[in-house]
Amino acid sequence: MTEPKESVLLVDDEEAIRAILNKGLELRGFECDEVESGEAALERLEQRPSDLVIMDINMPGRPGNEILPVITERFPDTAVIMASGVSEPTMIAQCIQSGAQDYLNKPFRFEQVLQSVSGALEKRRVGVEIHRYFKELERNTAGCCGEDPRRFFLGAIQDLINTLEAHDSYTHGHTGKVTDLCLAIGTQMAFTAEQLEDLRWAALLHDVGKIAVDPDILNKPGELTSSEYRHIMTHAIIGPSLVKPFVNERVIDMISHHHDHYDGSGFSQQAKGSRIPAGARIIAVVDAYEAMISDRPYRKAMSPLDAIEEITWNAGSQFDPIVANTLIRLVQQRGFREAAMHFAGK
Repeated sequence: MTEPKESVLLVDDEEAIRAILNKGLELRGFECDEVESGEAALERLEQRPSDLVIMDINMPGRPGNEILPVITERFPDTAVIMASGVSEPTMIAQCIQSGAQDYLNKPFRFEQVLQSVSGALEKRRVGVEIHRYFKELERNTAGCCGEDPRRFFLGAIQDLINTLEAHDSYTHGHTGKVTDLCLAIGTQMAFTAEQLEDLRWAALLHDVGKIAVDPDILNKPGELTSSEYRHIMTHAIIGPSLVKPFVNERVIDMISHHHDHYDGSGFSQQAKGSRIPAGARIIAVVDAYEAMISDRPYRKAMSPLDAIEEITWNAGSQFDPIVANTLIRLVQQRGFREAAMHFAGK
C-alpha cells in the first residue's frame, strides 16, 4: 500500500511565492494547498487538516504571528513554520514561544526550506508519538489498583528518559545525576516535601523536549550557529507542551525557565532574578555543572574543580549566587568524602 503524502498548507499573500514553494515541494513528494491570508488558513484547516503550515507574517488582515497561536491551540497536531523578510530576534522568539517549529527568512533558499520542512515534520511525528505515549500511560495509571498513580507515572517517565538517553552516549545518565543533585540542593535550601516533589518532576523532565530536536545539531562537534542554537533552545518550549496535561503549573514553569539567566540575559527571556522559579534556578546551575563535567561532541569533560571555577565566575550573572554557592559546597563536601573513603580503603 502506498503511504499517504504529507500535506503542506502554504499561507502567503504573494501568489508567486506560493507557486514556487508549491512546485518545489510537490516535486519532492508533498501534497500542497494554498491560501492568501491567515483567516483563510483557519477556514481551510477546519475543512481539511494539514500536517504542516508554512505561513508568512506580514499579510493583509491579521498578521501571521497573530494567527499562529490560534493554529497551535485549535490544531495541535499541525506543525507550523513562520516566514518573513525581516529577521527580528524578538519576533523570532515570539513565534517559537507561540509554538512555531521554525522561522524562515525571505528570500528563501530552497535547500533551507526543505531542511526546515523535514525538521518540522519530524518534530510533529515525535510530538504525536509522545502524546500517544502519555495518553496510553494515563489510561494505564487510571486502571492501576493498589498503587500510587503518581509513583506509577514517575516510574514510566524514568523509563522513557532512560530510553531517550540510551541513544546518546554523551547524555547517558545525565537526567538522573541532575535530579539527585537538584534534590540535594533543594534539601539544603529547606524546600518543603511538596517543593522537593515538584523539583524532582521538573528535573526529570527538564530535557524531554530534546526528543524533538535534530540529533545532528545536538551532536554537532563544532560551534553552533545562531539558528542551530535557537533550534536547540526550543526544547524548553516543546518540553512543557508535551507534559502539560500530566504535571502541575509549578513543574511546567520550572521546565520552561530552566535555561533562564539570573540577570535576565538568556535567550528570549522575560523573567529575571527572584522572578525565575526557585526550582528553575537550581536546575540551571546543576544542568550546567553536570554538562561541564561530562564529555560532549565538541569538547572533553572539564574537571570538577574547573567546573566549580566556571560556576563561581558566572554566579550573579548566569546563575543565582545562593544556588551556585550551595552547589559548590555540596560538590566540595562530596569530594572530601570520596577522598576520605579512598584513603581509608588503602
